[in-house]
Amino acid sequence: MPTQPMPTRPTRPIQIVHTRAELREHTARLLGEKAGAGSDGGPSLGLVPTMGALHEGHRALADAAVARDDVVVASVFVNPLQFGDQTDLDRYPRTLEADAALLEEAGVDLVFAPDADEMYPGGQPEVRVTAGPLAGKWEGASRPGHFDGVCTVVSKLFHLALPGGFDGRRAPYRAYFGQKDAQQVAVVRRMVRDLDFPVEVVAVPTVRAEDGLALSSRNRFLSDEEREAALVLSRALRLLSGRAAAREPLLPDDAEALVRSQPLVELDYLDVVDPETLEPLAFPCRETPFAGEALAIVAAKVGPVRLIDNMPLAAQ
Repeated sequence: MPTQPMPTRPTRPIQIVHTRAELREHTARLLGEKAGAGSDGGPSLGLVPTMGALHEGHRALADAAVARDDVVVASVFVNPLQFGDQTDLDRYPRTLEADAALLEEAGVDLVFAPDADEMYPGGQPEVRVTAGPLAGKWEGASRPGHFDGVCTVVSKLFHLALPGGFDGRRAPYRAYFGQKDAQQVAVVRRMVRDLDFPVEVVAVPTVRAEDGLALSSRNRFLSDEEREAALVLSRALRLLSGRAAAREPLLPDDAEALVRSQPLVELDYLDVVDPETLEPLAFPCRETPFAGEALAIVAAKVGPVRLIDNMPLAAQ
């Protein structure tokens, strides 16, 4: 059966704002216009937080928000709190003009593109959101402090874009994140639950190139040879996914050996975990038939570039 196109609304010239005051002003105006038009159930706001250097994976986030929400705001901000290496921060691509064009094509209404001084007046914040034990493993172990930076900036964005009430009701509010960053999704969901943010976190499935490589802003730094080598990551995940679907023992050591067989790839971790807690599965899926659901996760350095990927596992 052919895939049905995702519904879209007519596009109009996108607006780019750079200050918090402008963000609040234009968001309120856009929601007010929708409220005045009598949207069923009241106008809803979709937020798509990004660090820019957008690709088709980000386009999928924008498409999902546009299909569901009356007003969509995307942020483009390279958050220094997420980087432990100044060199990595300095070389992160800044492509606002191209990013805005992609978002406009998707039907996004507003881009919030602040600089660091606007997001963190007076310098980096002394009070930050601590991501907790969920962030101390996997990516958190390899990148100490990364998820504290994520939670701090995301919490600020949630507050800054928070829609006001219309007719005595709070506007529905959703934020869209890519499932490729599975640990980030889990950490943000836990933050929303623990700190009572009035926002629904929506995870959008990973977008892949035709050869299976998960789309990432970092892929542009791979040489042709390194990009070919990186395909071993998705092959390893598909090996586990196929075994899970067939209710076979997963034998994740086989997937790990596959990754390690590629000389240009330096494996950081590969495991099968609970999708919510990210704890390794308690039941012995290494040797007994797989049942239920899980998440296969992998991270590796390919040449100078660190890549992550994951794939949901489900018994058929």
